Amino acid sequence: MSMNAPRQVPSRCDCKPGDWIGNRYTVVSELGAGSFGQVFKVKDVQGNLHALKLLRLWDVPAEIREPLIERFDMEVQTGQIPCPNLVHSIDTGFLNGNPWFVMEFCSGGDISKYAGRPDADFPRYAREILNGLYALHSHGKVHRDLKLENVLLKDGDVAALTDFGISGDRNRRMTERNIFGRPQQMFGTYAYMPPEQSNRARGDCTVLPTTDIFSFGVLMYQLITGELPFGRLEDENDLAKYLIKSKAGDWNRNGLLSVQNGYRWERLIAGCLDASWKTRLQNAEAVLALVPDYPVPGMPRQSYQPAPAPVRFEEEPEPGHPSGTFIKIMQGEEFGKEFPLETMLQEDGKNLITVGRDYMNRIFLLDFSDSYTSRHHMTLERVRNGGWIVRDGQWVTGTTQWAPSTNGTYVGSKQVDEFGEPLKSGDIISAGNIKLRFKIYQ
Repeated sequence: MSMNAPRQVPSRCDCKPGDWIGNRYTVVSELGAGSFGQVFKVKDVQGNLHALKLLRLWDVPAEIREPLIERFDMEVQTGQIPCPNLVHSIDTGFLNGNPWFVMEFCSGGDISKYAGRPDADFPRYAREILNGLYALHSHGKVHRDLKLENVLLKDGDVAALTDFGISGDRNRRMTERNIFGRPQQMFGTYAYMPPEQSNRARGDCTVLPTTDIFSFGVLMYQLITGELPFGRLEDENDLAKYLIKSKAGDWNRNGLLSVQNGYRWERLIAGCLDASWKTRLQNAEAVLALVPDYPVPGMPRQSYQPAPAPVRFEEEPEPGHPSGTFIKIMQGEEFGKEFPLETMLQEDGKNLITVGRDYMNRIFLLDFSDSYTSRHHMTLERVRNGGWIVRDGQWVTGTTQWAPSTNGTYVGSKQVDEFGEPLKSGDIISAGNIKLRFKIYQ
């Protein structure tokens, strides 16, 4: 599914109950609306309920239509990742030149209704949310807007992540308008934002999985206690105090310890809310290992079952995909493009492959959007044991000087230096806004 289709100039389309969209869906009711978009409950020809998101391009200035469509398309693609704890994209189309896509309808609403309720199954919800994060991160995506309202409940009360409109997007978009066009709820956004995203220091332009880990810590604290970890957040004065406490890692432990079973979560919350992304819990699996198991209050002891470990998903190669080692663009202008590393070495007669935003690189990273990816960003090297390493930076042409990238190279959430980091199949490499997956096909 993709928005890459012949386009007409968008014209107004006011959908109301009973209207057809794409000759396949009947509007049942409106679920939400903003300046740029609407979400409807719709029914297909078989009578199944879905949610349909419509981008109202007729209300959008012409110069920002293409970026919005790209963002919309990215949300569709992210919703195709195979994981039960993501809200899946089902269908796409255009209505009077305005793009829409259909996704699963989650009858349980969002998870905020359980905030502060001691009878809720917090361990299970935590595992399901982490499973969704694991799937996103494994596919080179970072959610960037994880909060209670973006965790929906499917049939069976299964938690699933939604709203991927800024997944993996670059740092400055945290304060831009969201896909509906409403100004980002400033206080809600900053409540979940890790310190490095508001600091905007050198190197912090690269969005890493640790962004979502911090947000998950805020979310779980709020879900368990009904409050935010760094204090109330209702006006500008509160915001200033909140950010100071966030940057100092000064979260309200007493608030957690005062609620039933709160002490069981202290180690996990502390690991997620670490102010430094370098010492924070680094990935969803590390957080998962700290999720406590205990019976939900009021649940009969004999019926209690520990929450199962999350399901792991590996992308299967397409039929006929050649064996070997590949780099695939998972986030970037040329999403889906693959580079066969062994073939490239044979062609060049070298053991090094340069990667960057300069067209002279062996792997040229096309990037029209920003300069977070360096012109000579990193180097892939085949080592003697047959494995691969990635080094940050490249040799300066004609010299013996090594030059690092501007914003750093990362494998997962680990920063790489000029001495390199060994790669294993499935690793995600971040170079500014672009994310690559290193994959070995047998």
